Amino acid sequence: MPATLTKRRDFLRAAKGKRAAATGFLLQAYDRADGDPAIRVGYTCSKKVGNAVARNRAKRRLREIARAVLPTHGTPGFDYVLVGRFEKTAERDFAKLLDDLRRALDTVHR
Repeated sequence: MPATLTKRRDFLRAAKGKRAAATGFLLQAYDRADGDPAIRVGYTCSKKVGNAVARNRAKRRLREIARAVLPTHGTPGFDYVLVGRFEKTAERDFAKLLDDLRRALDTVHR
């Protein structure tokens, strides 16, 4: 289970890193280069995603795909931020979201 990003500065730093757009979300990745092998991940959904119910549903789904994919496909020492998308994150088929994350990780590490 990857550690969770909580500090605003970590989210801002990740926003300056590499990006990969997927159908269900946007992935931002940042190489910390601090020698710590931990994989850290953060989740964000703006009000564009919908009301609180829609945002929470989207974030739950993002947490689940990160829990399933990052331990095997993530790179140690990286921070990842998953940004939810309007009507895509909450409605997209879960298996397709998993594939989206794998492809996005390949893209940012290419």
